[in-house]
Amino acid sequence: MKDHSSSKRADYTTAGDGVFKHLREEIDGILARDPAARSRLEVALCYPGFHAILLHRLARRCHDAEWRLSARLISHLARALTGIEIHPGATIGRRFFIDHGMGVVIGETADIGDDVMLYHGVTLGGTSLEHGKRHPTLGDGVIVGAGAKILGAITIGDGARIGANAVVVADVAPGTAMVGIPAKPVTPRSPADTQTFLPYGTPCGDLPDPVARALSGLLDQMTALQARVTELEDAALTPNTSASAPRNGGIRDVQGDMR
Repeated sequence: MKDHSSSKRADYTTAGDGVFKHLREEIDGILARDPAARSRLEVALCYPGFHAILLHRLARRCHDAEWRLSARLISHLARALTGIEIHPGATIGRRFFIDHGMGVVIGETADIGDDVMLYHGVTLGGTSLEHGKRHPTLGDGVIVGAGAKILGAITIGDGARIGANAVVVADVAPGTAMVGIPAKPVTPRSPADTQTFLPYGTPCGDLPDPVARALSGLLDQMTALQARVTELEDAALTPNTSASAPRNGGIRDVQGDMR
């Protein structure tokens, strides 16, 4: 996976006019992924995810300038206005889109790649009280479904899909779809499928449940073993008449000869 460290994207997120020079690119990214968006003006005025990312760019610049209180005040204002909480220390790449947005929480050391999409209720949370890296890293093109929780300093590979309400606590390979609590991989995705859009990060067709598939395999094995045991029991209970007939006949022949 690519290096998504903040130093790699410093020119985009923090330096000079870079905070706002890619606004058109941000809006076009939203238009490409939301069929409900009708115009750039509509996105600019009516999309809380867009407002949240704008305020985060400003808060991040203050954070890097060591104006920590100002940065937190800006992020607090963004939370009050949009319902989206992004810590000023989080690093976010280009064309980031939060659809609907309410209830999204992104922690301080979260690192998000380019073309990432989150739905409402997503949490990128930490599981440690220690300072340092404690929040997830999301690769390029990741989609995280509504209500999903990604916890700890784990890595979500490029093109991965996290299903709605999934709880992810371990690394996810690139191009993998994850569902469930705790999240487990489902049908392997081909490189071509990885490039397609997957609403809410959840495969909505014939979704094979990995747990149900494992139980089905165990039931098949039990059925086969039970049939084999029944077959062996029947063979043990059936008298072997073909083997006993010659033996009895041989005894009678001997007795006849002795007479």
